[in-house]
Amino acid sequence: MAYSYDDQNIFAKILRGEIPNNTVLETEHSLAFRDIRPQAPVHVLVIPKGAYVCYDDFAQNASDAEILDYTRTIGKVCEMEGLAANGFRLISNAGAEGVQEVPHLHVHILAGRPLGRMLEHG
Repeated sequence: MAYSYDDQNIFAKILRGEIPNNTVLETEHSLAFRDIRPQAPVHVLVIPKGAYVCYDDFAQNASDAEILDYTRTIGKVCEMEGLAANGFRLISNAGAEGVQEVPHLHVHILAGRPLGRMLEHG
């Protein structure tokens, strides 16, 4: 599937410096920052700097260097936030049925309280 990237999405604007963010960690290929509407005591978003719509787009089209950097950035944020002891959740939504709100790959790192079941039954 070919993906159409919208360079006017909020994360693209953050990457261009048009919208401020509360940076947790920035690397050559990734940016991690605090969510402006946190759903848990720790709620960090990690985005690649490249124009990727969702995780499968990234996995299929990103360079090895981008994939390695992104994965290591997620791990480093978890380490910096001290999440290993009590656990955390990673969420990456894709497309309409996945309830993706911003068409730029992003992983939510959530922690700091019991998060309940992943999906509601019904």
